[in-house]
This record gives sequence, C-alpha cells and structure tokens, in this order.
Amino acid sequence: MSFKGHDIRCVQRRLLLETLAKELPNGTIRFSSKVVSIDESENHFKRLHLADGAILKTKVLIGCDGVNSVVAKWLGLQNPVFSGRSAIRGNAHFKGGHGFEPKYGQFVGKGVRSGFLPCDDENVYWFFTWTPATKEEEMEDNPLKLKQLVTSKLKDTSDEMKSVIEKTLLDDITSSPLRYRKPWELLWGNISKGNVCVAGDALHPMTPDIGQGGCSALEDGVVLARCLGEALLKPGVEDEEYERIEMGLKKYGQERKWRSFDLITTAFMVGFIQQHDGKVMSYLRDKFMLRFLSGLLLRKAGFDCGKL
Repeated sequence: MSFKGHDIRCVQRRLLLETLAKELPNGTIRFSSKVVSIDESENHFKRLHLADGAILKTKVLIGCDGVNSVVAKWLGLQNPVFSGRSAIRGNAHFKGGHGFEPKYGQFVGKGVRSGFLPCDDENVYWFFTWTPATKEEEMEDNPLKLKQLVTSKLKDTSDEMKSVIEKTLLDDITSSPLRYRKPWELLWGNISKGNVCVAGDALHPMTPDIGQGGCSALEDGVVLARCLGEALLKPGVEDEEYERIEMGLKKYGQERKWRSFDLITTAFMVGFIQQHDGKVMSYLRDKFMLRFLSGLLLRKAGFDCGKL
C-alpha cells in the first residue's frame, strides 16, 4: 500500500532482528536473557539479576523486555490489560512463488477479522482475530486446533485466504491474547526514572489493528539514541553524566508519551469497530467507515521521528 509517496511493507520480524543484529559487534546482544529482578548498585548503577544466575551491572537500563516487562513493573507501571480479543498469526511458504499481487487483503464480519499480506515472492503473512470462548482460550498452545479453528470460522472467506491458511505449517502458527496498556497511564505514570526507562512493548503494548507495534519500537530506538547520545557524548565527571542521562531519558519520555498514547488509543478503537458484529455498527462500518479506517492506518504509519 502507498500513501503520500511512502510504501507500507510486510517484513518478517526474524529477518528484521537478524539484519539489525548483524550491524553490531559479536557478543553485543545476549539472547534469551530473562530479567528476574533489579536493584541499586554504587554510583547510580543498576544491577540486573538474570534467570540463569548471571548479574549485569549497567550505567543505563532500557527495558525492552516486552509486554510482561520486569523493568516496567520496577518503574511502577501497571500490567497491560486483556482487550477481550485474541489473535492467531501464521506465515505460509509457497515454494516457487505464491502468485499474489503485493496487496493487503482484509476481511471483516461475524465478529472476526482476518487478512493476509505477502512478505516476498514466496512468503505470505496472515492473521485472524476473534473474541474467544473459554474453551477456545485453551487452544493457545495447540497449533493443529488453532488451524482447525481458523478454517471453521472462515468458511465464507475468499479462496486466496483459504489457500494461505491451508499452506501454513503447524510450526509457523502462533496465538496470543491481545493486551494493551491503558493509555492514560502513560500521562501520569513513569516512563523513566533516574537512569532507567522502557521502550517497545514494555512501554506501549497495543493491539495490532494498525500494524504499528514493531514500527513504534523502531521509532523509540531513534529518539532514545538521539536523547542518550546527547547525554553521553559530552565530557564531564560521573555525577554530571548521571544528571545528563536522567535529563536525556526524561526528554525521551516526553517525546514518546503522546505518540504512544495516540497509537494505543487508535489501535484499540480501530479493532473495536472492525470486529464489532452488532447490526448498526456493522452497517456504518461497511457502508461509510472502511475507507476512513484504511486511511487512518496509513496516516499513523507516516510519522517522522527525526534524525539520529
């Protein structure tokens, strides 16, 4: 999809992470390192205790530890809340090519929402969101039952969507409840405190209805690098550096607060409208609001977070 000269592309998260990681020296990133607790150390340093028993001492602590962030809890932010909806996602691999145009297809109705988008010539990403019954919540760790559920719910969908789901291997299917941070918490909660802050899903977990979860995390990275760079590159004694770091993280928090508030709120409302199965809401959505909602998705993606 294009909007004001910008293209929207679907990129597999694994490829994006690998590409970013390759730009860093070996050993910079420690994968599968779960933080258990945080405590204070001397000279304003923070000490991280990991699940494998390792202890890390750090001058600046940036919590990018996801929806269940330990760092967010340390800052006093509340746990994200369940939206009432869940999502099943998959990646279908078509060896030799899928033949689809590079277009985004979406289907709404009967209280569910689904869609697919090619990543390249052979891989297609797809999703399915619905409001699960109690028994369906128990399927989360069973890819076979998840695939059967999607197939049964989408009997009336397009043949393209059916073929994408059918082609998906069980190992390439995941499911998760959709959670979000109450947006007003960002206005009076602590995004940063001293030399500690949060970013990505630890800061602004949102429903995936406008496709800006991972994108906004990249925005966080640019703004954070700029604010921290200004603090760390200036010479000075240790206490002065700590004060500059603290001010840099506060500046980052101020820059990201309203953008995060906007994205969380918009994503929730778009998801609510698109998946609602009431007669009045369905009529208004299908007759008048679909074009507006599509444009809204594109406008929220067109955000300039500035230069490094």
